[in-house]
Amino acid sequence: MDISLYTASVPVFRQILGSLAAILDKAESHADLKKIDPDALLQARLFPDMFPLVRQVQLATDFAKGAAARLAGIEVPRFEDTEHDFAGLQGRLEKTLAFLDSLPREAIDAGAERAVTVGSGTNQRQFQGLPYLLHYALPQFYFHATTAYDILRHNGLDIGKRDFIGSF
Repeated sequence: MDISLYTASVPVFRQILGSLAAILDKAESHADLKKIDPDALLQARLFPDMFPLVRQVQLATDFAKGAAARLAGIEVPRFEDTEHDFAGLQGRLEKTLAFLDSLPREAIDAGAERAVTVGSGTNQRQFQGLPYLLHYALPQFYFHATTAYDILRHNGLDIGKRDFIGSF
């Protein structure tokens, strides 16, 4: 049985980004309830050399929109990375989900053999569409979404696997 590139990407991105939005809602409520400065969560890191929560969410959305756009053969939309609060991150998630919804299934499915180039200079990598999605984009996306979850869990948010997986 074959699976389409669209099925392996957009619904997966939508599911986890939707879960991330719900987790961020819980984090904001947690900060309010516990009288925690929201920046204590938004700027939290798992380790000093890792990105904070805000950047993890930005990168998760970047990999979702970037992968879908590259597979569809269109320009990747650029977001300015100016989010500094929960509302800003929610707005970014909403923009990403709206972009994913705007892409035709057929365009993404046609991307299996499409040449995809990421990075620049010595960090430039070239793929065909299917290996790009399975071996680069999805692992990167999951890494940043999982790290965002882990930062909040580590900082006392009462969330679990069901929160991360969400509804599908």
